[in-house]
Amino acid sequence: MNASFEDKQLACKDCGKDFVWTAGEQEFFAAKGFQNAPTRCPDCRRNNRNQRQQTGPRTMYQITCSSCGKQGEVPFQPRDPSAPVYCADCFRERRGAADGQAA
Repeated sequence: MNASFEDKQLACKDCGKDFVWTAGEQEFFAAKGFQNAPTRCPDCRRNNRNQRQQTGPRTMYQITCSSCGKQGEVPFQPRDPSAPVYCADCFRERRGAADGQAA
């Protein structure tokens, strides 16, 4: 990529503080294929990341797989008894089959 980058002044959507999105950061974003500028300042990004990491372990719910009948756990509480719920193996298998059809 041969784009020229210049520092940009942005406003944080959380705290409203102005921050600089440097040319080096823009180049890094472009190299990773990111197309959007950051919407939060570095401090708010760090705070959000820390909060997500401190939420503790997920609550898991016991299920019976709709496909194979095996007992398993899922990270959500099934609410609709008519909706299928799959164990990790069947979910992975179904996801792989769906990915193969889309290609």
